[in-house]
Formats: sequence, C-alpha cells, structure tokens
Amino acid sequence: MAAKEPSPIVKSYLILYNAAQVVGWCYMLYQLIAYYTIDKGTEKTLWDYLGFTVILFQNAALLEIVHAFTRIVPSNPVITTFQVLSRVMVVCGVVMATPTGKVSPGLPLAILAWSVTEIIRYAYYALNLIDAVPQLLIFLRYTTFIVLYPTGVTGELLCFFWAQSHVTNTKQWSIEMPNTYNFTFSYLYFLWAVMLLYIPLFPQLYLHMFAQRKKILGSGSSSGATKQKHN
Repeated sequence: MAAKEPSPIVKSYLILYNAAQVVGWCYMLYQLIAYYTIDKGTEKTLWDYLGFTVILFQNAALLEIVHAFTRIVPSNPVITTFQVLSRVMVVCGVVMATPTGKVSPGLPLAILAWSVTEIIRYAYYALNLIDAVPQLLIFLRYTTFIVLYPTGVTGELLCFFWAQSHVTNTKQWSIEMPNTYNFTFSYLYFLWAVMLLYIPLFPQLYLHMFAQRKKILGSGSSSGATKQKHN
C-alpha cells in the first residue's frame, strides 16, 4: 500500500530529518578516514574516536520504524524494523556493551559500509521529497548495495564474534538458575541466535534490493524512481 502524499509539515520534517542524517553520516565517514590518515597514530581506539557520532545517528534511525508503521512513508515496516534494529543491536548490544566488540576488525568495515550507504540513501530520500533526484544518485542508490551490503554484514558479524569472548568470560547480562523467578537466559546464546538470523534474512533483503534495482533501473528511466516517496 502506497503512502499518501505527506502534509507540508510532515514533508518538511522528513526533509530536515533526512538532511540531518546526510550531514551526520558524512561527518562519520570523515572521522573514519581521518582516524587512519591525518590522525593516524592517535592513542584513541576507533570507537573512542567516533563512537558518539555512531551512537547518535544510528539510534536516530529508530525514527524510521515509526515513519514506516505510521505510514508517513511507504517503506515496508517489517523490513525497516529488521534493518534498523540489526544495526542498533550491533551498536548498543555488542560494541557499546563489550570491550572486545570495540576492537573488532569488523567495526571499521561496518562503519565504512554504513556511512557510504546512508549518505546515498538519505540524500536520495531528501531529494526525492522535492522531486529533484539526479540520475547518478538513483544509480548509486540501487547499485552500491551490491558491494556495501555484504561488506556491512561481514563487519557486523565480526563485531558479534569478537564480543563473544567477553560475554563468555563474564556471563554478561545472563541469568542463571536457581533464582527467584525460575528463569534462565544466556546472552551468549542470544548473540549466536541473532547471528544465525542473518542466514535466512540477509539473502531476502539482498534479493529484495536486486528486485528494486531491476524495477527502478531496468526501465532506463529515472521517472519511476523519483515518483516513489520514501522516508
């Protein structure tokens, strides 16, 4: 079901939201590059260097779930929820939560893939709202995911994997028997369960993007893309 044309107030809000996200992710990409170039040799870890930016703008994406469920944008609520919560889980439940997650080799991979993807995606959304999406941006929106999605997923899974050693040793956020509530919970098993969910879900999301690519670029026209209003 397509979303109706947003009211002027909602439209202005969506433009500002997406524009702010473009600025934030551009700054994050700059920080990532600066960490390995002009600030190379700093005693800070990558997470210490740009963690606040990641926390702020990745968690701001939670608003996209609200946008989807309230139908002010036509995004699929289920797909949007998985995409957003999977990243929030990496940021809050893995990297922020564990010292080993912060030093995972997957962290720079994930941030690189996320930042480039989000700069393109949010710029597309903002310009789409004013019917001003250039053909190059449409092409990038429906092409760069071919490399960036697998790169991001690899980075995310590496963060999960690196976090496990700390969770195993400390039994962090786990509840063992016996206890008053006769309840047990293993955060380590939970991490593994989330990792295993990538097996059935990632191919579906990846193929969904290929289907969208064929739909948008297959016609060889940008008009179809610019008529689809997104968040």
